[in-house]
Amino acid sequence: MLFTQIEFFLFFAVILILLIAVRSFRGQKLILLAGSYYFYAYWDWRFLSLIFISTIVDFIAGRLLFRSENPKTRKSLLLLSLIVNLGLLGFFKYFNFFIDTAQALLAPLGFHLQSLHIILPVGISFYTFQTLSYTIDIYRKKIEPCSDFFDFALFVSFFPQLVAGPIVRAADFLPQLQTPRRFTLDRSYCGGRQFIIGLFKKVFIADRLAMFVDVVFANAGAFDGVTTWLAVIAYAIQIYCDFSGYSDMAIGLARILGFDFHANFNHPYIASSIQDFWRRWHISLSTWLRDYLYIPLGGSRRGEIRTYINLMLTMLLGGLWHGAAWTFVFWGGFHGASLAVNRWRSEHRKSVHPAQGHPWNRLGGWLLTMAVVLIGWVFFRAPTFSQALAMLRQMFFLQSGVAWLHPFAIFCLGLMAVIHILHACKKEKWLELPLHAWHSPAVLFLLLWLVMLYHPTDFQPFIYFQF
Repeated sequence: MLFTQIEFFLFFAVILILLIAVRSFRGQKLILLAGSYYFYAYWDWRFLSLIFISTIVDFIAGRLLFRSENPKTRKSLLLLSLIVNLGLLGFFKYFNFFIDTAQALLAPLGFHLQSLHIILPVGISFYTFQTLSYTIDIYRKKIEPCSDFFDFALFVSFFPQLVAGPIVRAADFLPQLQTPRRFTLDRSYCGGRQFIIGLFKKVFIADRLAMFVDVVFANAGAFDGVTTWLAVIAYAIQIYCDFSGYSDMAIGLARILGFDFHANFNHPYIASSIQDFWRRWHISLSTWLRDYLYIPLGGSRRGEIRTYINLMLTMLLGGLWHGAAWTFVFWGGFHGASLAVNRWRSEHRKSVHPAQGHPWNRLGGWLLTMAVVLIGWVFFRAPTFSQALAMLRQMFFLQSGVAWLHPFAIFCLGLMAVIHILHACKKEKWLELPLHAWHSPAVLFLLLWLVMLYHPTDFQPFIYFQF
């Protein structure tokens, strides 16, 4: 069930009616839990068992971790949580990837390995990281365990962010389950406004850009350099609007229901460095990787060389998290290397050029950052290295090919440029739609009308569903 389907709107309306009808806060939480399980089972009920396993194992492990003071016992309990969660994730998401890789290496020696027909459970990457953060935080004694199993089950399965994030941490969500949620006009308007904006990003912009992007990437090397550049930029806009659109819808739905999530994107395409980009892009994942992978590896505390290695390892695993393919691993390594170079350059410039905030330096940093991001998106989007290299040849050697200056892609490029420039100039208030402003309902109605009028006829799933 997608946020863009009529079935979801009917489902959400039923949930709201039941929540308003039931006065007991515990009853409301049980309705949300049952609704969340139904929402996930609508796709494939069999994979509810995986959520049940993660929920039961981590709830018990968290309780036992908190009670135990024995270091060996605590490590064993944490290891149990890691093995169960990462084992399920590894089997369903990476088993065939490793088998196929091993097969390619062993085939010349006469060995043949058999792949399995494994379906990737939607959202497994997100709720796995979510439950792992819970047990790790208890192990670190940063939070106390949840005393109510059903509250913890709701934390794991809460439907607005279950299948594609943002990755919500127990320290942020569980305390909200201790006090009754309030349904107010202000919250409903703010949540509805964010949902409509996210819906517009996804359906009107991302889905329509996909019709141009898919053709160019499917025929890598067939289009001229200008068209190829436009397609890569269009994909950068597409994936941003697709994923930030989902995050907006998830955050908006949660707000209507009385829950608050942190923002997951902050205008990443105005970043003046690759480090700044990752502070703004998929914030819940980048902070998760920082807190639960980069810092435990040693972060920047063990010398310059070790810092670069830690950055590379973190981003390589971050790339692998996005997909079971070597193109994703390369994309992660490319960003890891870029972060290492950026860190070295920043440290060097502190001693040589202390005035890093000069406008020309920021402009140069932005251009370099966008070049790195766009090259990275080529490998992220292309299904194979050969297709990615064919795209890059057209981009940087400007070879001849079919010219296709897609008008809608050019329009979206201009629209995104205006929005990001306003944000960079701290004029984002011009884009706000306050509750009592006369123009707010008209703008929101216009966005909805454009979504209904121009939505693509083909089914377009969210890009991050595959992760």
